[in-house]
Amino acid sequence: MDRRIDVHLDAKLDLMLERVVDVPPEKVWAAWTQPELVKQWFTPTPWKTIDCAIDLKPGGEFSTVMLSPDGQQFPNQGCILDVVENRRLVWTDALGPGFRPVDSKTPQIGGFTGMILIEPEGTGTRYRAIALHKHEAGRQAHADMGFEVGWGIALDELVALMRSK
Repeated sequence: MDRRIDVHLDAKLDLMLERVVDVPPEKVWAAWTQPELVKQWFTPTPWKTIDCAIDLKPGGEFSTVMLSPDGQQFPNQGCILDVVENRRLVWTDALGPGFRPVDSKTPQIGGFTGMILIEPEGTGTRYRAIALHKHEAGRQAHADMGFEVGWGIALDELVALMRSK
């Protein structure tokens, strides 16, 4: 059953990247939910994702380890909140697996909830990546870190990868 999420974005708190891409929803979903695929596109080059764990259920783990160009590792652990196959993935870094509260790994952002919304559009996909923040300073810090550019480059890499699959 597809439970609709009615997302009301607040320009002061939320960020969104929306595009139509020329790969079908099933391939976008696979890229987001299969750890071996996530590691191939999730961070914009020259960064790399060197580890990924996904337990695709509410309360399950959604974690990555990113490697910077200078060799510094950035682990990110989160908790999946909602899953609708080929349509929606929602997670937060405010919780760990099993819905356990955790301290934010990105204190400047203060934690966020991520949403990937996938809808068929022609032979492709309408793709929306949303980051919900608890305060304006966190939203601004995430924007300043390059949310739109970084998530856009990562989406380009996802599309290129999944065209080859």
